Amino acid sequence: MKKKIAIAIAAAIAIVVPVLVLVQPASAATGIRVANGRILEANGNDFIMRGVSHAHTWYTGQTSSFANIKARGANTVRVVLSGQRTPNSPTDVANVIRLCKASRLICILENHDTTGLGDTDAVTLDTAANYWISLKSVLTGQENYVIINIGNEPIGNNGVANWTSSTQNAIRKLRSNGFEHAIMVDGPNWGQDWSFTMRDNAPAVAAADPLRNTIFSIHMYGVYNTAAEVTAYIDSFVNRGLPIIVGEFGHNHSDGDPDENTIMSHAQTRRIGYIGWSWSGNGGGVEYLDMVNGFNANSLTSWGERIFNGANGIRATSREATIYSGGQPGPGPTSSSPRPPTPSASPTGGQQPPPPPGGCTATYAVTGQWQGGFQGDVRVTAGSGGTNGWTVTWTFANGQGIQSSWNTQISSSGSTVTARNVGHNGRLSAGQVGSFGFIGSWSGSNPVPTVSCSAS
Repeated sequence: MKKKIAIAIAAAIAIVVPVLVLVQPASAATGIRVANGRILEANGNDFIMRGVSHAHTWYTGQTSSFANIKARGANTVRVVLSGQRTPNSPTDVANVIRLCKASRLICILENHDTTGLGDTDAVTLDTAANYWISLKSVLTGQENYVIINIGNEPIGNNGVANWTSSTQNAIRKLRSNGFEHAIMVDGPNWGQDWSFTMRDNAPAVAAADPLRNTIFSIHMYGVYNTAAEVTAYIDSFVNRGLPIIVGEFGHNHSDGDPDENTIMSHAQTRRIGYIGWSWSGNGGGVEYLDMVNGFNANSLTSWGERIFNGANGIRATSREATIYSGGQPGPGPTSSSPRPPTPSASPTGGQQPPPPPGGCTATYAVTGQWQGGFQGDVRVTAGSGGTNGWTVTWTFANGQGIQSSWNTQISSSGSTVTARNVGHNGRLSAGQVGSFGFIGSWSGSNPVPTVSCSAS
């Protein structure tokens, strides 16, 4: 049974971290991948995880949970597995992947045997890597659907100095054995990284991956009980071009009261993923972390109501992976999703408007802003004739500048910015939406400019 353990430590998380944008080489041509700090599908579309964890290894009979999690609007499920204590066989793991795909979910598979090493008798990340190698026959070919979370909360509060080298070595071991999947790594300190070991060593860990296809996962419980702590930690990764998700969080915990409202709102602002803990089956005094009562999808707890139907919750912000929709932007929750009869539970999907006539149109949005910097998002919609390529231009009105970008070739001449497609996202069918983003600088004010789009 998963029992969350952490020590509430007053940590000055709002330490200023120098901005270092990592220029990452191309990763594997297929599968979920990392590029310029963003998590992408193989077709280059952003994938922003909105999901929950499911304790499969302790409840292998609860196979309906995958479809029920999807019906609540999630696009991702993080699945608890074990190679040691309650072993999940290759056959079982293959069935988990099948269930994820049948429910049109991206599947994060995590090895729970590593939890709290140094404070517990957990196994090492090297042992966890061996477990993944034993599953290679059922994982190969699933790179579009599966992310490998090498080991859950791999070090407790003792032995933190070993986190960097053990994580690097586990990544290298998987790559040398032919794994091309996106790899996810958890921080030490029971996942909460209050020592900032993962934060400060993330560039070195990312560089150890020859495919540059590593995602960092922070677990936010009692250590993250203020908005300043939440935003500072997330921003330290985003501002350096390092891919980060909130891989676990709750609405309450024995070590303090996490600020789940800021976790969810700031994840939405910075366009990063979050995975709540957990669907059902908690014990050991943390039963309040169940989202549904007794695996009953129609019996939401207060935590379940909050994460699924509340502000910045899963139902309002989740979009299905485009691998399940032929490369088109994924839909929101379906009208058949079971939900309580509350106004906040209304679906956000629906019929899309017809494509614009002509070549293309573009929209510009500021998705996050901080002192001196901001993140911009531009979406390109193909007209009725589709596109083979596109060019978007705008003129900044107040001296803003571009520092880095992804999914585009961007250049500036004075205050005028020109953004062109890259190889994978130039060809759009009628009505199809592509996107790109950038990190910019500003001072004084940061008005939204008028953008224009031309197609070839």
